Order: sequence, then structure tokens, then C-alpha cells
Amino acid sequence: MPDPMRPPASRHHPQTTSPGSDPSRSPASRPHPTGPRSSLRTAVVWEVLKDALDRRVRATGGAVPGGVLDVLDTGGGSGNFAVRVAGLGHRVTVVDPSPNALFALERRAAEAGVADLVRGVQGDAHGLFDVVERDGYDAVLCHGVLEYVDDPAEGLGNAVAALRPGGVLSLLAAGLGGAVLARALAGHFTEARQALGDPDGRWGEGDPVPHRFTAEQLTALVEDAGLAVAAVHGVRVFADLVPGVLVDTEPGAVEALLKLEAAAAESPAFHAVATQLHVLGETRGSAGR
Repeated sequence: MPDPMRPPASRHHPQTTSPGSDPSRSPASRPHPTGPRSSLRTAVVWEVLKDALDRRVRATGGAVPGGVLDVLDTGGGSGNFAVRVAGLGHRVTVVDPSPNALFALERRAAEAGVADLVRGVQGDAHGLFDVVERDGYDAVLCHGVLEYVDDPAEGLGNAVAALRPGGVLSLLAAGLGGAVLARALAGHFTEARQALGDPDGRWGEGDPVPHRFTAEQLTALVEDAGLAVAAVHGVRVFADLVPGVLVDTEPGAVEALLKLEAAAAESPAFHAVATQLHVLGETRGSAGR
């Protein structure tokens, strides 16, 4: 059974590829989301996730001791989001098959002063519940995973099975429209058309991403997994298209672009051209533990 936590080694996606980011970078090399470019790529998701975690704490009505949630980050690599979630005071378990990524996670957590709240576990979806608890988490992060699995529905189902009643799912995956737009703007018009018509949204044999999704496809997957869709956001609508020199050198450009991204994220009109799509799902059940 393929690993829904991380892409298998294949001609489409080498083992060194980093899901949900630049395919030339390995999980252990991903930067902590603090620089200007990283902030642009993670700001929308982080704000939505943080708000969802806060609401989850309030919804438990004090049933969560100290307001500390149990969070699972599937395929979380070196902890881009896990360390930040731990910084809010929550316990985070990261499941990843890469020892190098987990080593980087441990180091990053220690540097951030949250080593006691972050646990890295080597494993994959095939034996997910050999290393983590079924129905044991208040929130599950599934970021940059579904685009690399052979069966996205199965991969998502494994993540959802780890949620407690009332839990929340943060799902982030590659958007079809963003890839089509990027290929067209780069002058690769035939590849753009290929991606537009391909069932998996791939622009050719050299495409490192096995699957891309529309907002409708992702929400259908979430609903079919038994969750209610609470919100859909477009991510990196403009950030990947704006010249880096402008963002890095123009005074106030980063802040202005962050505000623009946030404003466009909730508009369905921009979901169709976003590089990534974020879906927040909620289990249908009691918020209590």
C-alpha cells in the first residue's frame, strides 16, 4: 500500500522532493516560516489554523485541561507548522517516514523552546495507527500530502480517522488553476493546456506533482470523508507571480501583498487561480472529549 503520508519514490516525484513546496528542496531543508517569502506562503493558512484551534479550545468548554489540544501533523516533515502550533501551547505529534526530517524537527523544536510539546514519530499511513492513536486528536494537519498519494481519498480517510468528535482538519493541497496560470505565464502554453485537460492536472511527464485539485474536488473529498466543510481559502494567489525583487526591495511591499493575499483568499473567484487550496473541515459530533 502506498504511503499517504509522503510520496513514494517514482519518476514523478523523487524521494528528495518536498511536498507542498519547491520540489527541488527536501523536507529537512524547508525554512522556518519567518522570512518575507515564507510568510507570504503560509500567512493565510496559519491565521485560519490558529483561529480554528482557538475555537476548538473554546468549544470544549473547559474539557481540555489547560486548554492544551492534541494535534497530529501528518507528513509534517521538519515542523514548519508543528513548531508554531506548539508555540501556542498545544501538544503536537508529527508522523513522517524521513529520519532526516524528524531530526530537523527535533532541532527546530529545541531552538524554539517547545521540545517538550513536539514528538516526532517515524511512520507512514499504512501503519499509522501502530504509532498514533485512532480518534485521538483534536486537530489534524494534512498539508502537501494528497497531491502525492496514489489514492487521495484513502490518504484523507486515514487523516480523518485520527480525529476526535468535534475535531478539525486542516487540508492544504496543490491547486489546478494556479499551475495552469503559471505554465501559461512562463510561455509554456501547450503544457498549460495539457494540465487544464488532464484528469490529475499534470502538465506533462516531467511534472513533479502527481495530482492537483480544484476547490470543488477538495471539498467533495472532505465531505465524502464524513466532515463538514467550514471554510475554503485560496493560498498563494499572487505571491508566486510577483517578482521577488519587488517583494524584497520595495518598501512596504511584503505587508501590502500579505493584506492582498488575505483579502483574496476567501473569494471563490480567486480559488481558481491559487497555487494551493486550503480546506478546513470539522467532524460532525460533540466538541467534548
